Amino acid sequence: MSKVEQSVVLAGVRMKNPVVVASGTFGFGREYGRFYDLSELGGICCKGLTLCRREGNPPPRIAETPMGILNSVGLQNPGVDAFIAEELPELRKHDLAVIANISGNTPEEYGVMCEKLSAAGVDMIEVNISCPNVKAGGLAYGTKPELAAEVTAVAKAHAGRVPVMVKLSPNVTDVTEIARAVADAGADALSLINTLRGMRIDVRTRRPILRMNTGGLSGPAVLPVAVRMVWEVAQAVKLPILGMGGVAKGEDAAQLMLAGASAVAVGTALFADPYTPLKVRDGLAVLAAGQGLAAVRELTGKVLPW
Repeated sequence: MSKVEQSVVLAGVRMKNPVVVASGTFGFGREYGRFYDLSELGGICCKGLTLCRREGNPPPRIAETPMGILNSVGLQNPGVDAFIAEELPELRKHDLAVIANISGNTPEEYGVMCEKLSAAGVDMIEVNISCPNVKAGGLAYGTKPELAAEVTAVAKAHAGRVPVMVKLSPNVTDVTEIARAVADAGADALSLINTLRGMRIDVRTRRPILRMNTGGLSGPAVLPVAVRMVWEVAQAVKLPILGMGGVAKGEDAAQLMLAGASAVAVGTALFADPYTPLKVRDGLAVLAAGQGLAAVRELTGKVLPW
């Protein structure tokens, strides 16, 4: 079997392979770095950052579900300045794309963080307008085209030469409406999907399992939703897409790429197997070679709808 070229380009950022680890599932890489060299990855979407340190939501904030998990972690993080001072230098020791994920309560907060991260030299900024487990900010921006566009424009105005990738929420009536709004506002790329809002109830106590009542559903259960939304968005706008949602093996990633994604992110599957991103990378290469492709990127957008 001939060797398949695995490198891809996402919004001008070259990655040695199309597999990224999703924000909120990999921390800043320190723990997973004990298992393998992070340079094996195409990139890392770092744990979501806010302007100031944040403790997150009260527990319980994780609940297992059939084929997935619900989380309401609430963006616990050390703050953007601590990331730049303590985590970014460690990540820079590895050969991978460093994508900083940010959330803000106001457009101004997004702007300040973009300025700081751009000056610090991250490779890309992922703007989270869709986090469903925070009571202020994210969800409202991600569900209203005009607000999504406003945040995107502010981020672009303050990010300098660093590409801005906007992360879309699946908790909307028409995801293409939001995609078009942020594309028109200057986004360089899109990532999708974020988690689906869900709930579990303990029938004995009649209390929700999660202290915040609801949380974001991720894992294998959401893959068909992710594939459908990536396909719709890829037809609606001409921006590169980082596809995510339920990826656990090479075939899952191939579905997202065929639907239109240029690269894919692995998230929840990491909790079951830290080596999942490497297995997805290798599985993609085997699949592409088996189909006679010279490069994995040849899968992108090649679905043949009926």
